This record gives sequence, structure tokens and C-alpha cells, in this order.
Amino acid sequence: MEKQLQPTIPYRWIVCGLLFLATTVNYIDRQVIGLLKPTLAGEFNWTETDYGNIVMCFSAAYALGLLLFGKIVDKVGTKMGYTLSVVFWSIAAMLHAAVKSTFGFGAVRAFLGISEAGNFPTAIKATAEWFPKKERALATGIFNSGTNIGAVIAPIVVPWILGAFGWRHAFIWTGAIGFIWLIFWIIYYEIPSKQKRLTKEEFNYIHSDKDEQEELKDKPLPWSRLLGVRQTWAFVFGKLLTDPIWWFFLFWLPSYFAEAYNIDLKKPNLQLVIVYTATTIGSVGGGYLSSYLIKKGWLVFKARKISMLVFAFCVVPIMTAQYAPNVWVAVGLISLAAAAHQAWSANIFTTVSDMFPKQAVSSVVGIGGMAGSTGGLLFPIVVGALLDHYKALGNIVIGYNILFVICGFAYLVAWIIMHFLAPRMERVRV
Repeated sequence: MEKQLQPTIPYRWIVCGLLFLATTVNYIDRQVIGLLKPTLAGEFNWTETDYGNIVMCFSAAYALGLLLFGKIVDKVGTKMGYTLSVVFWSIAAMLHAAVKSTFGFGAVRAFLGISEAGNFPTAIKATAEWFPKKERALATGIFNSGTNIGAVIAPIVVPWILGAFGWRHAFIWTGAIGFIWLIFWIIYYEIPSKQKRLTKEEFNYIHSDKDEQEELKDKPLPWSRLLGVRQTWAFVFGKLLTDPIWWFFLFWLPSYFAEAYNIDLKKPNLQLVIVYTATTIGSVGGGYLSSYLIKKGWLVFKARKISMLVFAFCVVPIMTAQYAPNVWVAVGLISLAAAAHQAWSANIFTTVSDMFPKQAVSSVVGIGGMAGSTGGLLFPIVVGALLDHYKALGNIVIGYNILFVICGFAYLVAWIIMHFLAPRMERVRV
């Protein structure tokens, strides 16, 4: 009998690749409107406040969706949870092409927000199912880098589609990608206990964390139990204070470069490509750092916290962007901050599986994600009002400079609160 060849790539990393591709598609779909903002603002006569309200519709629905999907995924599992999310968000993305009013954009953005919210609760739960603790931050950093790859691809592809075919086609083409990904997800994904392509050795390695072995029989924890522990609130405040900063980077950076440096957003944007490429490095590097420290013998909580503190300090220099002598210095400062956010994100997500049993991971990610999106819901109101105020005074860039100062302090404040709520990130017991 011919000897069966062993796979050269451990199957858990193939799963990580699927999560990466889904996250990439997720962010391409949500980024399109930011790149089309000048065109859509001209066609529909939007003010900065109008655009802020549209972003708010997405954020509000996303917050609700995170809470709902967190619970749904813990009940129906990762395979079905992702399938439902991708089907509905792809339909929502394509429906943007049929909109004919500002109200219509608010409605379809809400539909997109609630359905896209399934991505992170499902991906984090899948990571907890497929990776031991010492690899989770790296795996999270890799799939989370899809947010950056999506943000790199979109500034190249969307302006080209806009120039060649018009803005409606930009929504249709990007929205259709999710259905292609779904084919591979249905064929190749199962949880480890049901995955026939998985070797026994890799299965044992995935389940090698001793403090989790007894938890495999536990039932999902109710929200009332989760909201009664400090560890949940540590994650909640960490997301509440930092997620809105990423929303700001995602939805307003194109406009910032256009206003401050007269960048033409109808052409492929090298500045945005550089910023979001840097965030890819930050996401993977941030996940690698804490995973490396754990493999070197550091306690899990110490590796996560020291890494996150380093990343919090890396955001601070963005406050000096207002003094940048040219666009490339500003790009460098913003790139450092955006990369640090993604490094922070790779680690803060992993703290959930560090502190909670696998049966509760999606629910906690949903609760914290809802808090982050609530911040993302409120922050655009401040951003829109601030930018409109300074635009009326003839210098909108001052408004952006104030916002960069807020960004610079947000992560340090979040780290301090998290430290006091969960100083050693003790594991929650049922």
C-alpha cells in the first residue's frame, strides 16, 4: 500500500487562512463608501454631518449585530454562524448600488452593519477552537490583518471601478466577492472534532492547554453571568475606548488627505495604501510579539499586557501629525498609530479566550464588540460636528488635529482601566 503523504501545512493554519480571507472581504465591503465619499457627497449633497449620520447608522447596527451574533454563534457554531453572516452582508453590500437617496444609504448601511458583525465573534471563536493559547495571538494577528489588506485593496480597486464603470458597479463587484469565499468555507471548514482532514497529533496539540481540557463539557454561560465578572468589563472598556479610533481611521482618513494635502481620491491612493500596509505589519507583528514572549516562558497575562502597553505608547506620536512638514511625514505618523491599533486589536481579542471558556468566547466578544461599536456610534457625531465647525471657519484641518490628540491618549487610558479591572487576567470558572 502506498504511504499517505502528510500535509505540509498544519490544517489549523489553513483555517486561519479562511478567516483571513473573510476578514479581508468584510473590510473591502465596508471601506467602499469612504472612498466614494467625495463622489456620493456631490451627487447627494451631503454635509460632514450627513456623512457622520450614515456612518452612525452602520455603527449602531454593527453594535446590535455583535451582541446578537455573539450569542447566535455560541449556539449554532462557527460554520453556520459565518455562513449566515457572509450571505447577508454580501447582499447588503450589493444593495448599495440600488440606493437613490441619503435615507436609503442609511438603511443599507444599517443592513450591512448588522450582518458584518458576525465576522469577529465567529473568527475569534474559531481561533479558540483551532489554536492553543501560545499561538492564538499570532493566529488572531494574521486573520485580523485581513482588515488591513482589505483597506489596501479597496483604495486601488474602487477608484478604478469608479472611473471605468461608475460608483454603483463598485458596490456590486466588491459585494459579490463574499459568495466566492463562501464556497471554500462550506467545503473546507469544520470544528476540529469533526474535521476528517485533521491528524490525531495536531488535534492533541490544539487541545494541549490543561486549564481548558475540563471546559470542553461546559454549557454556554448566560449573559447575566458574563456581565457579573470583572474580566468582561475589562474587555468592554478596552474596546469602548479604542474601537472608535479605528473607525475614524477607516472612514475619515481619505477625506483628511484630500483636505490637508489635496489628494485626488478619484485616483489610486498611495498614501492610504502605505497606511494600511503598515497596519498589516502591526497586526501580524503584534500577535507575534505576545506569542513569542509566551513561548519564551512569560506568563500569558504578562505577555499580553506588556505587549499592549507598548502598542498604546506607539499611538501617542500621532498627536504631532499637525506639525508634519509634508504629507509623507504625516503618512509615517498615522501609519505607526494605525499599525499599533491593529497590534493592540490582535492582543485584546485574544484576552477573551485567555480569560473565558470556549463556550463563552463569542458571547464575550459580542458584548465587548457592541461596546466598541457604541463608541463608534457616538464618536462620528463628535467628528462630524467638529469638522463642520472648523470647515465653516475656513480651516477643517484644525478639526482633524484635535481628533489626532484624542487618538493619542485613548489607548493608554484603555490599558490603565483594563489593568485595574483584571490585573492578572484570571480565568473565569463556571
